[in-house]
Amino acid sequence: MEPPKLTHDHEWVIQISRAIEEGLEKDDDEPVPTSIFSVPKTLMSIKPETYTPQLVALGPYHHQRLELLEMEHYKLASAMRVQKHIKEIKFRDLVNRIAESDCTIRASYHRLLVFDKETLAWIFAIDAAFILMCLQTYSSTTNRGSRISSKMASLIDYARKKTTHDHAILRDIIMLENQIPLFLLKEVHHEFYYYEDRDEVLANILLGFCKDLSPIKYFNIDQQHFREKCFARAHLLDLLYYMVAPDLQLSTDCEQEKPEEDEEIGWFRKAWKLILKLLWYIHYTPLLLLSRIFKSKVVTLILTIPLTIISAFSNRGSKSATAITDLISSAENVAENLESPSSYDRKDESPLIEEIGIPSVTKLHKIGVKFRPAKGGLGSTKFDKSSGSFYLPVIHLDDNSEVVLRNLVAYEACIAPEVMAFTRYTELMNGIIDTEEDVRILRNAGIILNRLKSDVEVATLWNWMTKSVRVTKVPVLDKAIEGANSYYSKSWKMRMNGNMKNYMVSWWPCLTFLAANILILLYVVQTACTIYTCSKWMQAL
Repeated sequence: MEPPKLTHDHEWVIQISRAIEEGLEKDDDEPVPTSIFSVPKTLMSIKPETYTPQLVALGPYHHQRLELLEMEHYKLASAMRVQKHIKEIKFRDLVNRIAESDCTIRASYHRLLVFDKETLAWIFAIDAAFILMCLQTYSSTTNRGSRISSKMASLIDYARKKTTHDHAILRDIIMLENQIPLFLLKEVHHEFYYYEDRDEVLANILLGFCKDLSPIKYFNIDQQHFREKCFARAHLLDLLYYMVAPDLQLSTDCEQEKPEEDEEIGWFRKAWKLILKLLWYIHYTPLLLLSRIFKSKVVTLILTIPLTIISAFSNRGSKSATAITDLISSAENVAENLESPSSYDRKDESPLIEEIGIPSVTKLHKIGVKFRPAKGGLGSTKFDKSSGSFYLPVIHLDDNSEVVLRNLVAYEACIAPEVMAFTRYTELMNGIIDTEEDVRILRNAGIILNRLKSDVEVATLWNWMTKSVRVTKVPVLDKAIEGANSYYSKSWKMRMNGNMKNYMVSWWPCLTFLAANILILLYVVQTACTIYTCSKWMQAL
């Protein structure tokens, strides 16, 4: 009689018990932190194709997806080419080495991996070999000075001929759900590639890959420091995040913002400002008093009493009375609309709920704000009130940028640092960019280097980045946002606009009163002419 096959539940029990036993044998004081997550649903729902691999599956999350099976031939071919040209070590030996780290690998993933130890080891061995092939190929085309052996050069030539979707593969390699632990790449690299300074060579390859793929090209680290720290990162996306997102603590060391604008200007401007305020209040106070008087119910009653009296003498009074009443009602509505607080007059009159409250680039540019490229990364973002200059880091945008930006935001949301600097930066760019004109201004200023087809694509890219997992505060970026808002609200154009609205609110009741009385007078003349035959008077005259 054939023994019963193990069910899925039995396999799960075996895997769990094995993991617990291996974990107890290792007796690690510090557990391996989870670093490879599923993309949060709130982000995945917007544009899932930027988070889901489109060409190649790496790691266990998307293994054997039907639409990605075609690339399995290339992955297997890369492993066979490695084995064919480097015969000192068998590929199965590498698989066995990876299987020894099964517990550590599983702990790196947020999901429970249902594969057995041997299957998982084969997946990682083949995928790691494929990633290294891609990185070596990419490095050879961008850095001709890197030291690569003759055997590796032949592998690179083979990969260059066979791989026709370079950018699609690069996008898939950097996706959050397609990550594999970085120590596996180092393991495969050390086992199969024989040349001096293997760590240095691999570190240079990783540095070049991150520099070329990152939209923000400034990195506040030197190469020596990078070589020392890069292998401590969890995976490629974590390495890129470590390079582009600085540690901006809540208690920033930036200079304290001066609380009042008066502290930034000289005594002459203070005196002139005081005189203007005094003249304004002298002129505005009576207008405000008249506005309140004419908007009162008493004035409304005074306006309607003559209409009531006149309508008693003639049946024609209803239309005129209705017209005057409508005029008064419309005036009150206009006054209420003028008095109601309004946000920044963006193209849709009110910003999206998920957008930062900040004027667009075009609005800031119209009041004289100068946009300048910052000589640094995200931490160099600032708004200089004294010169009206907005400093923003230089960003390069190409076909890979949207996937990179979105997956960096997704990864930051998963690790949930105290300060979500990169997410806040994307919110800032989404807030100030609405149209292609905004992009054109930033492009002319040297802040955006656009390699996409048009400025419209760049505006669309930023406008779609509206959702974040949670609200975050970053002192450096928030200070720049507050500075831009303050400068915009205190600019002379905005003050003139506000003054015009105040004048309209103050004078509209007066104009309404005059218009109503003119209509009443015309109606009285019309009624008198009807009764006393004004045509005879005109003939007599």
